Amino acid sequence: MSTSSFAHIPCLSSTLINELPEFIARHRRLLVVTGAGCSTDSGIPDYRDANGQWKRTPPMTYQAFMGEEAARQRYWARSLLGWLRFGQAQPNATHHALAALEADGRVELLLTQNVDGLHQRAGSQTVIDLHGRLDQVRCMGCEARSSREELQQRLLDANPGWEALKAGIAPDGDADLETDFSSFHIPGCLQCGGILKPDVVFFGENVPRERVAAVHAHLQRADAVLVVGSSLMVYSGFRFIDAAAKAGLPIAMVNLGSTRADALLSLKVRMPCAQALAFLLDGTNTQ
Repeated sequence: MSTSSFAHIPCLSSTLINELPEFIARHRRLLVVTGAGCSTDSGIPDYRDANGQWKRTPPMTYQAFMGEEAARQRYWARSLLGWLRFGQAQPNATHHALAALEADGRVELLLTQNVDGLHQRAGSQTVIDLHGRLDQVRCMGCEARSSREELQQRLLDANPGWEALKAGIAPDGDADLETDFSSFHIPGCLQCGGILKPDVVFFGENVPRERVAAVHAHLQRADAVLVVGSSLMVYSGFRFIDAAAKAGLPIAMVNLGSTRADALLSLKVRMPCAQALAFLLDGTNTQ
């Protein structure tokens, strides 16, 4: 990959034209870490502002979800409305650019903190979903997995009229809705009647150990790290950047705001993700 082919792109600053493509050109085994900033162009809001602070009330915790029926009612009622739009989200130029980077043989692993599955839909294949996938549902009793689409229909059937409520879209399939949730009915597992939970890692819940071990195994084979659209404020993702820095790997980041890893970076590009990575698409129309 040469930098000469990127010089014709007018929207990129001279710093980006020189430094980010050169960083990528120097490394053939990138561990790519992505966050919510990758999916905002797909209509999925992020959680944090430019300073890394919460834009809204922090999300549901594992302890509240498992311990309080009222918390589950609130979660699934809002999810019913949020899924109507979240489930229709499409990959954007950032997802396509990273898929192109993998197709060029430069990605050891794409580690995403997002739960939307959009990297895979854009064509990325070597992906670990650090926090799981929202399109899958897990029974907390018998461990059976089922599709979120299937549960959506069961939620609609059990709660007629709720889909007509007005609510704003929120991160990760949530919706901004405040009402009396006490009448909302949550279907149980079809196999055992147990509590159904999205197959994602909630705040207060641990990432499965085997998933963490798999990421570390890829990190040992990587020759550099590229972070795209993540503030890394959550330790579950930051720990891999910390480990990379301790191992002496160079780390580049594309992110508009402040991040937990700023002191560890070799290069930081403060631009929207799609604009910063446009050179990877080489003029291909992916819309």
